[in-house]
Parts: sequence; structure tokens; C-alpha cells
Amino acid sequence: MSDNVVVSNNLVIGTGVTFKGSITAPGKAIVNGAVTGDLTADDLLIGKEGNVTGVVRAREIDVHGELNEDIVCREHILIHSTGRVSGTLEYTELEIHRGGRFRGEMKQK
Repeated sequence: MSDNVVVSNNLVIGTGVTFKGSITAPGKAIVNGAVTGDLTADDLLIGKEGNVTGVVRAREIDVHGELNEDIVCREHILIHSTGRVSGTLEYTELEIHRGGRFRGEMKQK
């Protein structure tokens, strides 16, 4: 491998893509499609068309679409005006923009 090669540790799930199972991304995970199962990432961005259902663990989570089930956010979760989060949420910092929705149980660390 050349010294000039950049290796990405990010994951992108595009619009229309459906993934079922367990997935780990050491960098950023960007979800514009649908994920069902366990997802672990450093940063998680769920686009407006994105839908994640399952056990989610991330340092930072940015939600424009839907996030459901068991969520563990080690630092900051931001639910944008188009964002919908439901389930059990464990977090350190929570920010919800006007119009954003949360339904379920919250536990601040």
C-alpha cells in the first residue's frame, strides 16, 4: 500500500438499500436506506429517507429520518425537525429541534 492511499472506515447505506443483520463502522455511518438489526458506529447520521430499527450504539447520533428500538448514545444525540426517535434512549446530551419527535423511555447518563 502506498503512503498516499487514504483508507476510509466509513459506511454509506444509500437510498433504496435495505440491510438486515449486524454491522459495525469504526468511523461514520450514513444511512439513507433501511437498516434492521444491530448497528455500531462512532458517528451515525440518519438522512431524511433513512430508517434504522434495532440496537444502536454510537458516540454521536444525528437524526433526520427514523430511529427505533434500543439506542445508546455515548455523547450527543440531535433530533432534527424531520427526525423521529422511538424506543429506549440512553444518552449524555440530547437536543431536539422544533418539530422533532421522541416517544419512549429516556435515561441520561
